[in-house]
Amino acid sequence: MPPLRIAFIHPDLGIGGAERLVVDAAVGLQKLGHTVEIYTSHHDTAHCFDETRDGTLVVHPIHPPFPRNIRGRLHILLAHLRQLHLIYRLLQTDAATYDVYFVDQLSTCIPAIRFLARKRVVFYCHFPDKLLANGEFVQGKMKKRGSALKRAYRLPMDWLEEITTRNADIILANSSFTSGVFKAYFPSISQEPRVVHPGINLLTYEPVGNSGEPDIIMVSSDRPTFLSLNRFEKKKNVALAIDAFALFKQALMKAGNRERLRNSRLVIGGGYDPRVEENMMTLVALIDRAKSASLSYNIISSPSSRTPIPPFNTTTEDPDILFLLNFTTAQRAALLTASSTLALLYTPANEHFGIVPIEAMSSGLPVLACNSGGPTESIIDEPPTARTGWLRAPEASGWADVLNEIAGLAPSERSDLADRARARAREHFGMEAMALKLERALVEAAEMGPVPAPAVLWFGSFVAVALFAYIMATIYAS
Repeated sequence: MPPLRIAFIHPDLGIGGAERLVVDAAVGLQKLGHTVEIYTSHHDTAHCFDETRDGTLVVHPIHPPFPRNIRGRLHILLAHLRQLHLIYRLLQTDAATYDVYFVDQLSTCIPAIRFLARKRVVFYCHFPDKLLANGEFVQGKMKKRGSALKRAYRLPMDWLEEITTRNADIILANSSFTSGVFKAYFPSISQEPRVVHPGINLLTYEPVGNSGEPDIIMVSSDRPTFLSLNRFEKKKNVALAIDAFALFKQALMKAGNRERLRNSRLVIGGGYDPRVEENMMTLVALIDRAKSASLSYNIISSPSSRTPIPPFNTTTEDPDILFLLNFTTAQRAALLTASSTLALLYTPANEHFGIVPIEAMSSGLPVLACNSGGPTESIIDEPPTARTGWLRAPEASGWADVLNEIAGLAPSERSDLADRARARAREHFGMEAMALKLERALVEAAEMGPVPAPAVLWFGSFVAVALFAYIMATIYAS
C-alpha cells in the first residue's frame, strides 16, 4: 500500500505522557514514509514538546471560542464541545485529503469523522474517561467518588463516551491493564482493544553533548539526585516522593555517615500550565509537604518555556528539593543521563501505562515505581540478575528503604542494571516498534475503504450537530 496521509486528533498538545506518546507516534510514522499532521484544540509554543514547534511535525491549532471550564465546572462537557468545534472546522476544509484518522483520549469526534467525512478511524485509549472522572481504583476495584449531582451530570457524558468509542473501526490500548479495564467497563463494545505499548525515540535520551547550555546549567549538579517527572496533578501522588526522600535523609542524618549522600537532592519536574488551577494547587501542596519535613526548596523554569514563576518562590541556592516547571527536552535528557542521578521515582498508582519509566530505563537509570498498573508491564523486579527496577506499594517507609538500597549499589551492580534496563527499553518500547504496530492498524483501517452512509446515519449526524448547536447556544446564553 502507498504511504498514507494521516490526521492525528489530540485535545491539548501540552507537556505530558499522552502528548509525548502522540509526538513520538507521529514522528515514528513519518520515518516510515507516511505524512502526518496533528490537529488540536490547544497548542502553546511556550508549553509543548520541541518537535511540535521546531518544524519536525505539522501542527494545526484550532482554538475554540469557548473556555476549558466555566467557574471550574463543566470540564468534560466543554471538552466534548471543543473537539466537535475542531472537527467542524476540519470537515469544512481538509477532511477529504486524509486516508485515515488517528484519534486519542477523547472519542467524541469519531462518528462525525466516519459518517460525514466517511473516513476510517483508529482510536487509541489511554484510559476510560468515565473512570478518571467518576472514581478511582483501589486494589483493582472501582471506588465511587463525588456527589450524586456530579454522578448524574456524568451519566450522559459516560454514555456518549461509550457509544462514540464503539464507532471506532479499530481500538488500541496503551497497556494490558488498560485493555482489561476497558473490557470490564465498556460492556456494549464487543471489539477487544489491541495492546500497543507507547514507544519512545531512544536517540533523545543519549547523554547530552553541550552541557554549557543555560537550560542545562540550571539543573546540573554533582549532588546525588533522585528524580521525579510528572505533571503537577494530585493523582500523580508526587507527595510520596517527598515523604520517602525526607525519611531517607533523616535516616542518613541519624546514621552520621555517608556524608556524600547526606547532601542529596530531589528534583521534581513536570508540566505546569498556569491556566489549570489543579497545577497551581498541587504545586502549593507539594511545597507545604516539603516545609513540613523541614526540606528547603526552590522553583525554576527554563527561559525558553516563558513560564511565570509562582510568587511563593524561595531564594535557596542549593535546596533539598528543586521544582522544575515545564522542563525542556535538553533538561530532561541531562537529568536522566547525569552520572549524579541515582534513580527515577515514579509515584502514580494504577497508572494506565507510564512513559516516564521507559524514558529512565532507556537512559540506564534505575526506576522505583508503584506495584500496580502499567509499570508492572514495563519494569522487571526480579533480583538480582534480571532486575530493571523496583515495584513497591505506595508507602513512604518502604520507598525510603529502596532509596537506601539504590544509594548503596556498587558501581558494577549499577552498570549491570543499566545495561538490562536499556536492553529492555530498546527491545520492547522503542519508537520503531510502536510505529510499526500503529502502521499495521492504520493500514488495516484504510484498506476497509470509505464508510457506508445509509440515511439513518446521516439523520443521526444531523441530530448530533443540532444538539451541539443547542448546547453551545445554552452556554453562551448563561
